[in-house]
Amino acid sequence: MAKPHTLGELKDSGYRSRSVKEELRANLICKMRTGGTIFPGIVGYDDTVIPQIANAVLSRHNFILLGLRGQAKSRILRSLIGLLDDEIPYLAGCEIHDDPFRPLCRDCQNRLQEQGDAAPIAYLQRHHRFVEKLATPDVTISDIIGDVDPIKAARGGHALSSELTIHYGLLPRANRGIFAINELPDLAGKIQVGLFNIMQEGDVQIKGYPVRLPLDVMLVFTANPEDYTARGKIITPLKDRIGSEIRTHYPATLEHAMAITAQEAWTERAETEHLTVPEFVREVIESVAFEARQEKKIDKRSGVSQRLPISCLENVVSNAEQRALRNKEPHAVARLVDIYAALPSITGKFELEYEGELKGADSVAREIIRQAAARVFKKHFDGVPMQSVVQWFELGGTLKYAADAPVREVYRQLENIHGLLDKTGKLDIDSDADPALRVAAAEFILEGLYALKKINRSEELGFFAERRAPEPPPEEHQPPLSPRRRNLN
Repeated sequence: MAKPHTLGELKDSGYRSRSVKEELRANLICKMRTGGTIFPGIVGYDDTVIPQIANAVLSRHNFILLGLRGQAKSRILRSLIGLLDDEIPYLAGCEIHDDPFRPLCRDCQNRLQEQGDAAPIAYLQRHHRFVEKLATPDVTISDIIGDVDPIKAARGGHALSSELTIHYGLLPRANRGIFAINELPDLAGKIQVGLFNIMQEGDVQIKGYPVRLPLDVMLVFTANPEDYTARGKIITPLKDRIGSEIRTHYPATLEHAMAITAQEAWTERAETEHLTVPEFVREVIESVAFEARQEKKIDKRSGVSQRLPISCLENVVSNAEQRALRNKEPHAVARLVDIYAALPSITGKFELEYEGELKGADSVAREIIRQAAARVFKKHFDGVPMQSVVQWFELGGTLKYAADAPVREVYRQLENIHGLLDKTGKLDIDSDADPALRVAAAEFILEGLYALKKINRSEELGFFAERRAPEPPPEEHQPPLSPRRRNLN
């Protein structure tokens, strides 16, 4: 069936317009009935954030997402596009995409009076119905609402007080769609006043004269709770008019966090066909973020973004790739040493407290990696005897190799450590596995023993252990001297 191209054809087709909030609600209900995914790609919020957003949409609320950085707030808002219709009709040539049956702007009203049912119709795709703005202190009311355009007035011969002279801002241009503002507290107070005026009364004053704009728009916001006092705040009247306030959070489980990182990180490198990141390396990378969020030397108010493990994994893969290329090895395998090489992707992702500043970002990051390695090592090797490995070092053995040493050279050294390579079976890496994988697993075991302080490590000596001093022989039991013998002595 051909799409209507005039207002008369649209009327004859039986089309019924509905507000954007009614549209979002109806499409959400349809998705829930069919069991469809509401927000594809959003992991870890199924039992917390997503049900609250669903409630807000079903209630036809404007809402705000409150959370620390890197909690997928902006991504969730952009995912709302999936709840919009594929396309909607509007009066062709209208700057604010007016509903053909209920036009708001003066120009469209005049055209309908002149053309009637012959007025042309155009169609707006769903991806054009989402308008996003990052709030900054320099944003003006003209940017958001609009301003008088003297050129329009001169060309059309209109008085400056005429609505036909308005140059519409971002919010009117989001009419019949979703308008998102990120970091709302950074928006100046007078701009926030303009927003709640539009939300509640549907009018605004531009250059001293009132303009009636009962816009059909879904308003959504994001904010960092700590920014209320750090940079600005949401004014009370606007906050009161936001229907739902929804708190986001970091992934609650390691599995959810790993799924997010695997989804977002760029690890498929076309130039390196055989590239492997063992599961235990991924677990350590993810645990770095978990440990950092608990570390006292790191500012918890600033948060530790989920971008930390994403960037770290990408750097780890790149370092493994670089080592394989330099040594002309066919298989690149990520190892624990690559996580230390990825320090530049970690240190920029957190803010330090005073104690942390004294130690330095690199030292804090290294300690966090060590804690993360200990956490994952305990998960895989809790209760597994490691005495033979530790004893090899206690008897004077040392292990030192360059971070970019070839796999075959490292493997030869690891074979000398009694029982070490046998332990890799606990990581599902048997004796027939690729030597590069066995090296990665053995290195993880050594790093875990170092993290638990069973052995030592230094830049000069590599892995080693303090030699235990020989135990003194047991003293022979001597009977107590008699009083007479004591006197003779």
